[in-house]
Amino acid sequence: MKESAKTLNFSTTNNNPEWNTHDTYWLLSLFGTAVGAGILFLPINLGLGGFWPLVILALLAYPMTYLSHRGLARFVLSSQQNQGDFTDVIQEHFGVKVGRTISWLYFLSIFPILLIYGVGLTNTVESFLVHQAAVTPPPRALLSGFLVLILFSIMLGGEKVMLRAFAVMVYPLAAILLTLSLYLIPRWNMPSLTLPNLTEFTQTLWLAIPVVIFSFSHAAAISSFAHIQRRHYQQNALLKSEQILKRTSLLLIAFVLVFVFSCILTLSPDQLLEAKKQNLSILSYLANVTHNPLIGAFGPFIAFIAITSSFLGHFLGARESLNGLITKHTRLSYSIADKVGIIFLFLTIWITAILNPSILGMMEALSGPVIAIILFIMPMVAVYKVPFLQAYKKSFSTYFIFVSGVLAVSALLFRWLN
Repeated sequence: MKESAKTLNFSTTNNNPEWNTHDTYWLLSLFGTAVGAGILFLPINLGLGGFWPLVILALLAYPMTYLSHRGLARFVLSSQQNQGDFTDVIQEHFGVKVGRTISWLYFLSIFPILLIYGVGLTNTVESFLVHQAAVTPPPRALLSGFLVLILFSIMLGGEKVMLRAFAVMVYPLAAILLTLSLYLIPRWNMPSLTLPNLTEFTQTLWLAIPVVIFSFSHAAAISSFAHIQRRHYQQNALLKSEQILKRTSLLLIAFVLVFVFSCILTLSPDQLLEAKKQNLSILSYLANVTHNPLIGAFGPFIAFIAITSSFLGHFLGARESLNGLITKHTRLSYSIADKVGIIFLFLTIWITAILNPSILGMMEALSGPVIAIILFIMPMVAVYKVPFLQAYKKSFSTYFIFVSGVLAVSALLFRWLN
């Protein structure tokens, strides 16, 4: 950690390495970004592969999560431009043409996620009003507009408002996940410990790597996170970024994997397959098979918190990358580009929420490989190109993350072709 902190030569005004409230708020923000609505389907996606692949993936989850996000933070902080956004860093290291292409792909990998979260949030609240509150919801255009406006108000309220909003949402989310995990323990069943054949075992692991990567990804917020740590800690920015990312990854793995294992040990493989066929979240299916109204009642609340917190984190990345693209392709100043970008994002998310389309396929097809490339492959390639990062050329983590990224992209391509 000391060696990595010396890699970047920043001037300093804050030399305090102790953990503080600022760090806690950012830990919660990154945790909330990663724990989106996808966690409600994660036990189903991982559980269908069998017990032993799940154990191996659980062991790999922490190093893949922490080391990849640390690599991306190092990449962002390696820029000579203290005020540069993600597009500036890309162009600085890879040139204008390649930089603009990657920047567009990065934005287009986050943008569909915001759209689907706008749809998902509207559907969750509308369903709650109808089934739990037993009231007639307002017209969808009004409801969706109101919800999207609240989300944008939090983001436009400034860094302190955003971080406090994350804190308010993440604490109950983590508490509920832990409570449900412990509640299910008396219902656990002994899993099948039969070892699959080597070919089946290897293919199951390979195809599940993208699931693990994207379930714990908070890459959309890393660029903004790194820039804010540079502003706050200056020469200690990398040291503090790595400290926050390490604790975030530990918290994610602890809470999410306990939840995943608890759900999988409660349900049989046939039940998990049935849940997948019915396209139900794990909470909805558990409520049906356990006939527990408490679990059913928690479902909408968890979905609302998970979608909202993840939306805010992804909005950070989308806003920053869109502003960079607008300023690079027009003569608009950054402040005007920011206003134009906010209006564009608000209108597109609102209109999509009103239309209520199914865009999950587009999100998986575009977001998946681009996030894997930007989070796992590109920062590792930069290690051999950027002087500040060349100290990591012989690091095991560099090769581990690069190979993980290649496996993730190849697994996604394999799924498309089959």
